[in-house]
Amino acid sequence: MLNSFKFLLNKYVVTVLWFGLSLFAVIKQAAGHQINNWFIYKYVFINLTHHENLYTQQPAHFFDSNHYGPVFALLIAPFTIVPDFVGVILWVMFNALMLYIAITQLPLKEILKVPILLICAHELMTASFNVQFNPTMTALIIMSYVFVNRKQDIWATLMIAIGIYIKLYGIVGLAFFFFSKDKLKFIWTFLMWMVVLFVAPMLISSKDFVIQCYHDWYNSLAHKNNENTDSVMQDISVMGMIRRIFGFHNLSNVLVILPGFALLLMAYIRTRLFNNVNYQLLLLCSVLLFTVIFSTGSESPTYIIAFTGVGIWFMNLKRPVSGFEIFLLVFALIITSLSPSDLFPQSVNRNFIRPYALKALPCLLIWLKIIHETLTRKFKPTNSTVAV
Repeated sequence: MLNSFKFLLNKYVVTVLWFGLSLFAVIKQAAGHQINNWFIYKYVFINLTHHENLYTQQPAHFFDSNHYGPVFALLIAPFTIVPDFVGVILWVMFNALMLYIAITQLPLKEILKVPILLICAHELMTASFNVQFNPTMTALIIMSYVFVNRKQDIWATLMIAIGIYIKLYGIVGLAFFFFSKDKLKFIWTFLMWMVVLFVAPMLISSKDFVIQCYHDWYNSLAHKNNENTDSVMQDISVMGMIRRIFGFHNLSNVLVILPGFALLLMAYIRTRLFNNVNYQLLLLCSVLLFTVIFSTGSESPTYIIAFTGVGIWFMNLKRPVSGFEIFLLVFALIITSLSPSDLFPQSVNRNFIRPYALKALPCLLIWLKIIHETLTRKFKPTNSTVAV
């Protein structure tokens, strides 16, 4: 039994599992022609270069509509020059690689990084089944923190700006501003990248069209936000749970988000801990979870962002961990990660988890536990850039 557990925590075994599950997922979807998201992404680049509206539906090419910014065209461009079957596989594996690199760059002892990968591997596969960008979005948020931790603010702010211009979620990287040792440099490099990336899509299009794209993008996101609350597949959030469980269909998001944001900000009152890496990692986890559970745009594949926060949180806990903390992790693995899969009773998922957005529940409980830790946990002093 013990040998089997050690086998599962072997770095090479976990690495094969990490990439293997995603490869299996994308090949299965590509072979079954279930890669609609790929065509949405691909046509962001095509439409930008042909001066066609990025946000209108194009049923001849894909279903639904695009909600990514013009900068996304630059990221997806290299994957569009090969046949779709190859391009979508490379795209999914690229996303898996970006998150793998980000997790392995965390300021944690090496022995703690492999379990994080193992905890997140199945949730990554869910994102890969949907050919999603979210693993790279997670990587951008993590690397914005990692670079701040390394005093490389110019790269940290680049990660934040890329995230903002692609999916807006990247804005949460600004939460790490307070950990910067050179806040003035953080501010001016952030503003610099925001200007550079605003202009960048114009290199493959035109100034007037790209400016119009930003305007269209804003309208698209506003429209999508209104649609999300009526979709069972979206709004898998705290607001979604309240709406569906208690029937408060007209619940204002602000009534939930503002108290949540206030709790998130409370962590910053312990200013003397801003240099403590364990404390910084706790705030990183809080930000990753908050980004998802308080967003009406959250759907099942989005939870790779939150679940990475779960994995980092668990490996950053004080040892020995409590029975309650183990319960929270197992609860999240079962309800959040496994519930959409064939490993979970689909009747339960179909009749309870999905209709009531309960995928968000374990992550909410863990987030509240993290908030409690940020306010009360006693941290060991550390002068290093690696958590102890």
